[in-house]
Amino acid sequence: MPQITSSRAANGLQIHRIAVSGTRALTALVAFDAGARSEERRENGVAHFLEHLVFKGGERYPHYRDINETAERMGAMLNAYTSHDLVAFHITCRAEVAAEAIDLVTDMTGRPRLDPEELERERGVVIQEIARANDQPATVAGHLIERAAFGDHPLGRPVLGPEEHLREFTREQILAFRARRWAPDRGGAFLVGNVDHVPDDDALVELFDRFPAAADPPAYEAAPPFEPGILVEGRETNQSHLRMFYRPAIDPRDPRERAALGIYATLLGGSMGSRLFDEIREQRGLCYSVWAHAHAYSDTPALSLGSGLDSEKCLEAYARMREIVDDLRVNGPRPDEVERARAYAGGRTVLAFEDSGAVARNAAQQAIVHDADINPDAAIAAIDSVTFDEVVDVARAISEELAVACVGPHTAADF
Repeated sequence: MPQITSSRAANGLQIHRIAVSGTRALTALVAFDAGARSEERRENGVAHFLEHLVFKGGERYPHYRDINETAERMGAMLNAYTSHDLVAFHITCRAEVAAEAIDLVTDMTGRPRLDPEELERERGVVIQEIARANDQPATVAGHLIERAAFGDHPLGRPVLGPEEHLREFTREQILAFRARRWAPDRGGAFLVGNVDHVPDDDALVELFDRFPAAADPPAYEAAPPFEPGILVEGRETNQSHLRMFYRPAIDPRDPRERAALGIYATLLGGSMGSRLFDEIREQRGLCYSVWAHAHAYSDTPALSLGSGLDSEKCLEAYARMREIVDDLRVNGPRPDEVERARAYAGGRTVLAFEDSGAVARNAAQQAIVHDADINPDAAIAAIDSVTFDEVVDVARAISEELAVACVGPHTAADF
């Protein structure tokens, strides 16, 4: 069992050490409840843009070259991500350079310079990132399904934001968003892996106290009622990208229900033994790729299905995918497939947690989004303890209505 100890910086940021035996690596991750869903309409894209700008320099490492070369000299991997839920920065390194790695990541994230010249250069980079995303039909389909499921709510807007916003963001707007949303009480630091060389609590508190204290940010807009739509971007292509979205009637605050939803998604379309893969790909040969994925925001669950397939087979696949979900809702899953899905989901989680970065990301999601147990063993135990009846209940709780999105030679009337 991992040894977990926690302390708190003077600014209110909680610092968690998760000691994992048998590894020579350490991941240091710091995250805030400052993802895309916390943006106001005019700010859409600012959370992700700020993530980029942090890498341009802090106080001790004032230039992006200082950051990049320091990480390389440590043999470390430095990265970040922005989702609707969170913004997070993380470095994974050999345990012996833990102090230097934590110094680097807290300097650039806690004391970013946000140099105006670098801001202008990076603005063009992110605009290119948006253009690349818009050139990828699978990514466009992902954006469409979010809007079809959530409308103009922040969960329905793309994390990258629109190009016109990126052209207009000022340094003052970015600083204001950071001051409002990067509140230490709504964030956390997670040190995972071999913690033998992590500085003592006093030194850690000093490093993570680089983040300015701030009042709790306002609550973000609650998820809206489910009013699913159908959105199609017509393109004369041979391949279509289909997305489907259901809202399960479960409580996303309940860890057992979240675990049961994960197992349901696994037996539906999360493995090569799943119903979607077996029938849509193997039996009918309708596609190369088909999947199902569950996610729990803090206040609403989501079940997404997707496929990339020959455009002439898209509507047949769509109809059969709906029928499979309906059959599970009415007749329930079989005991053997629940058992197999539970074993697969548990095993996949165990294997993922061999990576200290995966443990850190899970801990951030659990602590900041769900206010839940950060112990990786608890996540595995939650999967292992799900019962057949709990999965049946989830299957019955999948909404009959669904949102649909597609990129390909189709119209909304086709669905």
